[in-house]
Amino acid sequence: MSKHDTPQSPATRVVTGGRRDEWTGGVVNVPVWRASTILYDDVADLRAAAGANTHHRLYYGRRGTPTQWSLAEALTELEPGAEGTLLYPSGVAAITTALLAYLKPGDHLLLPDSAYDPTRAFANGMLKTIGVETTLYDPVVGAGIAELIRPNTRVLFLESPGSLTFEVQDVPAMAAIARERGITTILDNTWATPLLFPAMAHGVDVTIMACTKYVVGHSDAMLGSATAVASHWQALRDATYQLGQHVGPDDAALGARGLRTMAVRLKQHGESSIRIAKWLMDQPGVARVLHPALPGCPGHDVFVRDFRGSAGLFAFVLDGGSDDARAALIDGLALFGIGYSWGGYESLALPIDPHRYRSVTRAQAEGPMIRLQIGLEDTDDLIADLDAGLARFRATR
Repeated sequence: MSKHDTPQSPATRVVTGGRRDEWTGGVVNVPVWRASTILYDDVADLRAAAGANTHHRLYYGRRGTPTQWSLAEALTELEPGAEGTLLYPSGVAAITTALLAYLKPGDHLLLPDSAYDPTRAFANGMLKTIGVETTLYDPVVGAGIAELIRPNTRVLFLESPGSLTFEVQDVPAMAAIARERGITTILDNTWATPLLFPAMAHGVDVTIMACTKYVVGHSDAMLGSATAVASHWQALRDATYQLGQHVGPDDAALGARGLRTMAVRLKQHGESSIRIAKWLMDQPGVARVLHPALPGCPGHDVFVRDFRGSAGLFAFVLDGGSDDARAALIDGLALFGIGYSWGGYESLALPIDPHRYRSVTRAQAEGPMIRLQIGLEDTDDLIADLDAGLARFRATR
């Protein structure tokens, strides 16, 4: 047994994955290959390459170099049962390409009402334009999804936990029903990553990450990925190539750099977020905390059953108060930045209004809501910062 065949835990695979000797060339990290044109020895060589399988072969820059192949292979190794991974310039690009790979005019898509807003916008925009009908469903419907399936349903899209309100879906039950009906399941697994929720072990066909978040981990690159089982790999690969999706080598290298420390970062993000979420539950001015790891969050029982741990993103509901009071809380925070995205080393606070993005379920809230990304700062310092923010909220509510 070679060193590459030795059984490895997921935490080890994030360090070792994709580092083939022929790609590293004797150094620790795969070098950054910047290439568009690939040169051939002669016309016969060029013609032979055009008729060959170009996966992991230098062909043209858009098909990748060892820099991209290494990261893609490392992500595949994190999902036992996966055939391969493709990289995209953003998480949204991965989502839209995957949907286009498995949907055609006249098809029907099932989409959770808690889905990321750009995913909803794509379903209501381009997919509708080409003749794909979308039904939004209650994210905690579980096995009840069977009642929404139509003869032309082709894709069941899942996002667990859901954006902004963090409902946890019963992915194994829903994926099993979809597989029985010949329906493709696509999961946006950005919150958990394969380290906390191995999607394919729970029956998912295609799993997507906005690698911009925890994989990159440093808020300095946009990146997405889609990983598929063997039965769905070719369709995903064909759609990706036909749409011209490509990731530059420098961004792929930043993703690979971040991946190597993702396990230890994610562990700290999760531990800190749970501590802060529990603290918030007991604070005056806080009505509810929406954190999948805590009782009371929709689908918490499923989270305990299926997830290996927690990530660092959650939300809380203020007990009444105005938008101005919420702004006063956020604006005065010293350690929490105000901005979109998450998954980097820095903490963020964002005002959210989930009711604007709901169609079939109601996002009930006792007051304004705030989403927190808990970074790698000292937890006591973050709690002190939030404590002062809540005092400002209470003074201006």
